[in-house]
Amino acid sequence: MTLIVNELGIEKSRFPSGMTDRKARATAKADPSLVHPTDEDLSVGTPSAQDDNGAGWGGTMRIAVIGSGLGGLAAAVTLAARGYQVEVFEKNAWLGGKAAVLQEDGFRFDMGPTILIRPSVLRRIFTEAGRRLEDYLTMVRLDPQWRCFFDDGLVLDLEDNLQAMAGTLDSLRPGMGEGFLRFQELSEQLHTISNKFFFWRPVGSMMDTLDLKGAFSIAVLKDVMRMRLGQTVAGTIREFIPDARVAQMLDHYTQYVGSSPDASPAILCAIGHMQSEEGIWYPMGGTRAVPEALVKLGRELGVEYHTPTEVERLTIEDGKVTGLVVGGETMRFDAVVSNEDAVRTYRELVGGAAAKRFEKERDYEPACSGVVLYLGLKKRYEHLAHHCFVFSRDPEVEFHHIYDLGEPAPDPTCYLASTTRTEAGTAPEGGDALYVLVHTPYLRPGQDWDAMFPSYRQVILDKLKRTAGMPDLEERIVFERALTPKDIHERYKVLNGAIYGLSSHGRWNGAFKPSNRRRDPDGLFLAGGAAHPGPGMPMVLMSGWIAADAVDQRYRGVEAAEASRRVVEERLTAV
Repeated sequence: MTLIVNELGIEKSRFPSGMTDRKARATAKADPSLVHPTDEDLSVGTPSAQDDNGAGWGGTMRIAVIGSGLGGLAAAVTLAARGYQVEVFEKNAWLGGKAAVLQEDGFRFDMGPTILIRPSVLRRIFTEAGRRLEDYLTMVRLDPQWRCFFDDGLVLDLEDNLQAMAGTLDSLRPGMGEGFLRFQELSEQLHTISNKFFFWRPVGSMMDTLDLKGAFSIAVLKDVMRMRLGQTVAGTIREFIPDARVAQMLDHYTQYVGSSPDASPAILCAIGHMQSEEGIWYPMGGTRAVPEALVKLGRELGVEYHTPTEVERLTIEDGKVTGLVVGGETMRFDAVVSNEDAVRTYRELVGGAAAKRFEKERDYEPACSGVVLYLGLKKRYEHLAHHCFVFSRDPEVEFHHIYDLGEPAPDPTCYLASTTRTEAGTAPEGGDALYVLVHTPYLRPGQDWDAMFPSYRQVILDKLKRTAGMPDLEERIVFERALTPKDIHERYKVLNGAIYGLSSHGRWNGAFKPSNRRRDPDGLFLAGGAAHPGPGMPMVLMSGWIAADAVDQRYRGVEAAEASRRVVEERLTAV
């Protein structure tokens, strides 16, 4: 199925013609205060274009961003805030990538990501431009974070308050609450280690995380030991949680990265603390409001947006990126940030010997794909929370089908977003805009989702009727649309229909993705779920910031980039 949307991400019958946002650029030139933060100390020097030796030859550096997903939009804003001239090229008619919106017959659905954790990442990006996030977005903290439905009839909330959650678990099994709190302590340790070595910097391997001067200090070695290298998420959780249902609930932190908890490294248990520390938030207007806020800020900073405009390839001379080919014409740029899938960037935009060398770095396995149902209900179910998980009977069987056999699970876990309880305007009065996501394998040869979808749709609906207390679901549906792995592959230009970029499988190196800064070719930088630090809304936003900061270090210098970072950190501390 094909969904057609306009630049705002709203479904409509026609595309507008190709567009360049030159009006915003003209506005920014007329009012320089819109280009840079008002505080003079936020930008330390204006980046000038470079010659082959790195010496400035005058004029502001021009940076192209390929793709307007959350990573690309974050990179564009950060670069513009630091004084670069930025243009974004988006192949679709809307800006925001997967964070599009479907609006029809009085229903409104977020089409892609729906769970926002770590709003501090987004706040940091707005602070780069001297702006307050709260002036662009209104967000509501959710409690419970999730509601979980199990086949044996148990309904369990993942509560926002850790002590309350521990009390609930003690009522299920005495002593399990203490185990949960100890798991959260471990999760906090792993999150602290991630912040120290992994986040907010371009990383592609374990070696990139270490400062060789202090790599063998006692403190660093202790942190390395705490990382639980060689252990998995599933195994770690079960050291603390004896109940299989509760363990299954906590396993699903790894579903933010589209991977199996049995094959993902234990460091990803850090996601538990990442979520509990700041909570889960809903932006009013849906998660679609996030890219809209970033685009609004980008326009204020003079970013140009080209839609629908597909980049055909990069131009590379003597191992250095020199621009793009668009519509058969070459456009010169000093550097490029690709928010397209990392593997497809190299295969389709770079090519040649550099692409072959990239493929040899490691085996790049796509993360899982999914089937998404957008169900408009004439009457909502009052027992649902905003976010729900309807769990499979046997997670081992489920994950074996998805990740080992490459087949849809016969009894899948379903994620639901029931938005009307937080924002009533997403459906006609009394109804609901129900988003349903079921993970599936990434596209395999010979799979025909046009033929497979009708029967698997029924598997999903039967699961919800049986386990989630929705026996009359089909009678309540008055509007329906869907996306299959095939649709996702074609719509978003991802690798084999993967929703979450590259998989996080591997006990030792599963957490590592391609580094944001590339040296082959020079001048290429990566952002998005298939680049470091990986998938999920906060990580993708962070990847855009990391890519922009890496550009800044490369061309304006490490000291100047660090000065800009210090100013932002001081502002955040003051808040």
